[in-house]
Amino acid sequence: MTDLSNIKTVKNILDKYGFKFSKSLGQNFIVSSTVCPKMAENCGSSDESGILEIGAGIGVLTTELAKKYKKVVSVEIDKNLIPILKETTADYGNIKIINDDILKVDLKDLIQSEFFECDEVCVCANLPYYITSEILMYVLESDADIKSITVMVQKEAAERICAGPGTRNSGAISLAVRFYGTPKILFNVGRGCFIPQPNVDSTVIKIDVDNSLHSRVKNKNNYFKVIKAAYGKRRKNILNSLSMGLSLPKKDIETLLEKLSISAKKRAEELSFDDFVNISNEI
Repeated sequence: MTDLSNIKTVKNILDKYGFKFSKSLGQNFIVSSTVCPKMAENCGSSDESGILEIGAGIGVLTTELAKKYKKVVSVEIDKNLIPILKETTADYGNIKIINDDILKVDLKDLIQSEFFECDEVCVCANLPYYITSEILMYVLESDADIKSITVMVQKEAAERICAGPGTRNSGAISLAVRFYGTPKILFNVGRGCFIPQPNVDSTVIKIDVDNSLHSRVKNKNNYFKVIKAAYGKRRKNILNSLSMGLSLPKKDIETLLEKLSISAKKRAEELSFDDFVNISNEI
């Protein structure tokens, strides 16, 4: 089997196929003997799990997932990587590569058709920095039967995603993710583990998908409008940010906050998850 953690081997493969990295796709491939096995270890709960990988690259993470789980389906957008992946994954009969844009894939249909023999389905990926939030929310909002999402993202993005409500690092993405599950930081990854080397470090996070909070929110659209408005003007107090972001009179927002015993002087980062749920329900 090809040693895809050896940078010289990787460069030889890329040269063989005349591959050029795409800045527009945010391509940074993992070249590490420890990172991918560690990511794979944290994905599924048994060897009967199915793994949906977003972005295969040259197959470093893909092959590690295949060693551990029943089936791996990897959606790779770059058609130039498909012949490379045919070579690097040739020794594994449980890998399927799909050349497509994950944001255009019907995840419910894909999971039902590809993983019907698996006990559970988990998502795993080394996500491009520029599109991290969009892909995460697309997966979470798909209503597909997914147990967890284990992804590598930019370190700062990981801190925002995993920040608890009421903390300084919290933002709209923190509250959006928590509507669908519980995120946690697993481990950090230095920039030297990639080719080409990015200018920032990365972090692997895991989101355990849990829909139990949905029953507490009366109107999902209201909830997302509220958190977007609250953090859209995060330097302003919650009274002003909600009034401006929701285009509602200050007097109405003030009355609502008084009813919920929330200080109008607080900023979004000082509010709890329950505060946002209660505000959205009252709106």
